Amino acid sequence: MFDGFTLTRIDTGEAEIRVRHGGSGPPLLLLHGHPQTHVMWHLVAPRLAREFHVVAMDLRGYGESSKPPTTEDHEPYSKRAMARDCVAVMRALGHERFAVAGHDRGGRVAYRLALDHPERVTKLATLDIIPTGEHFRRTDMRFALGYWHWFFLAQPAPLPETLIGANPDFYFAGRPNRKNVFAPEALDDYVRCLRNPETIHAACEDYRAAATYDYALDEADRGVRKIAAPMLALWGTRAEVGTWYDVLAVWRDWCDDVRGHAIDAGHFLAEEDPDATHEALASFFRP
Repeated sequence: MFDGFTLTRIDTGEAEIRVRHGGSGPPLLLLHGHPQTHVMWHLVAPRLAREFHVVAMDLRGYGESSKPPTTEDHEPYSKRAMARDCVAVMRALGHERFAVAGHDRGGRVAYRLALDHPERVTKLATLDIIPTGEHFRRTDMRFALGYWHWFFLAQPAPLPETLIGANPDFYFAGRPNRKNVFAPEALDDYVRCLRNPETIHAACEDYRAAATYDYALDEADRGVRKIAAPMLALWGTRAEVGTWYDVLAVWRDWCDDVRGHAIDAGHFLAEEDPDATHEALASFFRP
C-alpha cells in the first residue's frame, strides 16, 4: 500500500499533519472524507503518482493528525481552518500552487480552499458532494433521514461522543452500505484512529462547524464569490447526492468552469471504482 511514497509529519503552526507523498510531476493534493484517513486513496494515489507529485494528508482531527483545542464557535474545525493546513503542508513540500481533489468532508475543505485561496488552486475536483450551505438550505425529509449523521454529530457535546465511543467499530463499519467496501488494511486504519476519543470529538466538531461556521461562510459567499479554478464534480450512481440533486446545476452557481459525471459506485468512489475514479481525475488534472 503506497509503495514508493514517503510518510512524514508536517507542522502547520496550528496542527501537526500526517502526510504521505510520492511521484513526480505537477503537485496534486488529495483529501479524505469522514471518518476516514488519507489511506482511502490507496488504490488511486499510486496510479496518479505516475504523472503527478501526489500528496495525501489526514485532515486535522482525523487519523494521526493532531486534534487542536476547539472554541465555542467551532472555528478550529471549520473547513477554512483545514484549508489553512493544506496551504501550509503544500508550501512545506515546495508547492505554492497545486491542484486539489477531495472526497466527502475533504471535498468541502477543497472548495473552501479554492474560494479562500484562489491564487493557490490550479484545478479542483470534488467527489460526491454539493456545497455545505446548499445541503442545509435544501433540507427535507429524505436528506434528514439519509444524512442523519449531519444532525446527530452536530449535537452539543458530549452526546454524540458518548454514543459513538460506546462502539466506534459499529459506528463506522456496521452500516449495511459499508459491507465489503473497504480493503482490510484501510479499514484497520480508519477504525484504529476512530477508537481514539479525541478523534471522535474532533469529528463531531467538524460537523458542528459545518452547521454553524461553515454554513455562515457559504451564505456570505453565495452570489458574491465564485470558484475561479476549473472544476470537476464526480458522484456515485448508487449514492444519495446524485439521486437528490442535479449536481452540475448546483455547482454552476458556484463555479463558471465546471464539468463532471457519475461513476458506477456508491459514496466511496475511490474505493468502489478506483479505475474510473483514477481515469476521471488523471484526465482532468493533466496539463
